[in-house]
Amino acid sequence: MPSNLNPLGALPFRFRRQRVLIVGCGDVGLRVARQLPARVRVLALTSSPDRVSALRTAGLVPLQGNLDEVAGLRRLAGLATRVVHLAPPPNHEPDWKTDPRTLALMRALRLRGLPRSLVYGSTSGVYGDCGGEQVTEVRAVNPHTPRAWRRVDAEGQVRLLGRATGTPVHILRIPGIYAPDREGGTPRGRLLKGTPVLRTEDDVYTNHIHADDLARACIAALWRGKPQRITHASDDTRLLMGDYFDLAADLYGLPRPPRVARDSAQEALPLMLLSFMSESRQLDNTRLKRELRLALRYPTVAQGLASSPGAGV
Repeated sequence: MPSNLNPLGALPFRFRRQRVLIVGCGDVGLRVARQLPARVRVLALTSSPDRVSALRTAGLVPLQGNLDEVAGLRRLAGLATRVVHLAPPPNHEPDWKTDPRTLALMRALRLRGLPRSLVYGSTSGVYGDCGGEQVTEVRAVNPHTPRAWRRVDAEGQVRLLGRATGTPVHILRIPGIYAPDREGGTPRGRLLKGTPVLRTEDDVYTNHIHADDLARACIAALWRGKPQRITHASDDTRLLMGDYFDLAADLYGLPRPPRVARDSAQEALPLMLLSFMSESRQLDNTRLKRELRLALRYPTVAQGLASSPGAGV
């Protein structure tokens, strides 16, 4: 937890408080804000004027700015003692392997008063398909999709800031995020549609993290993360994707989804879903528990999904 370890002399109290800037303050960002101690001042960057009032009501200090408009980001320099960067790269870029938003943010932060720590929320998709093998953080990246390539580029920009300035940066590689109180945060909608899953012999391993545990991982990384380090923000679950949906169906009292062969899935499922079904890996979360000392509240998806009000009925 945060503490003012270094005396700051006669500076006003508002400058002695820890100031955490959340960039990309959506569902997970708001969970981070709610779980921070009351003495921490939380700033949230938003590009939408419509969100200013909601962020202020939630107890955050809204800052209007757009990661696609570089000039407006200069005001972020020196504002925060710590930064959580959760903003996704743009979906479409002429150079589809780069993330200009992260580049713009890193340049702005370097202008004045570097933060004491920075956490970046990346994706486990940077590994590509691992054939179901167990994966640790030392495995080389092997992105297979444009969105994964952009995340690799963003990771590189964040690590460059750390190497060039000495700022402690920590990267969390995040799998599928779920939570009963998150929009689209459970398999219920897909189960109600009867969307098929792969048969067992064609299936892939999938990884998960409850949104509240992810928020706690972000906070732990801010204060306990080793500098220039990567950590898997993943729970203990070891399940094939089809088994995950079967588990959810049983908890919700819904029919299990139909199983199809991979060649049939090419015609029955959208491209985005097929891309997730083409990558199989099992994330090792030893660092999360040993180095960040995070005790997961929802170690498995069975426990997390069972917390849903609609489960078991």
